[in-house]
Amino acid sequence: MGNRLTQIATRTGDAGTTGLGDNTRVSKDSLRVHAMGDVDELNSHIGLLLCEALPPGVRALLVEIQHQLFNLGGELSIPGYELLKPEAVAALDEALAEHNATLPRLQEFILPAGNRAASQAHVCRTVARRAERAVVALGQAEPVNDAPRQYLNRLSDLMFVLARVLNRMNGGDDVYWKSQRLQQGDAA
Repeated sequence: MGNRLTQIATRTGDAGTTGLGDNTRVSKDSLRVHAMGDVDELNSHIGLLLCEALPPGVRALLVEIQHQLFNLGGELSIPGYELLKPEAVAALDEALAEHNATLPRLQEFILPAGNRAASQAHVCRTVARRAERAVVALGQAEPVNDAPRQYLNRLSDLMFVLARVLNRMNGGDDVYWKSQRLQQGDAA
């Protein structure tokens, strides 16, 4: 990765192919390019979440996640290469445990709603799940390291937990699904 982009519009993709980090060219609709695109979209949505007022610890965590997602995308762009380390997955496990410990137990499903920061965290969660599915599909077609799939799985869980944390900023709460079971329990 010693060479940096100096020209953005190269026109080399006009025929429907794109270059990978190992200088091979693949179709822009290949499973690998889909996975790379979903990870890039996820990173962009996290960037949008970072525009919100966030607790300093959450902000620092999200910035680190952006760097790790760049590593993950780089790994996907170079078949057979490892950039995302198992320690990155462990860091998400630690963040999950830390933030989940501050939350009350869920009694019912919650809606992807609340304040804007929490709602954007839910968008990040759903895009992370899509990126995970894309990496799984890629892994069924060609070899992919475990860490990218594991990282995206943990990250989607973490984004759910962070949405709950962010909904509690300034005294807010989750937005609960009005299920039949809940409504019947309220009537009793």
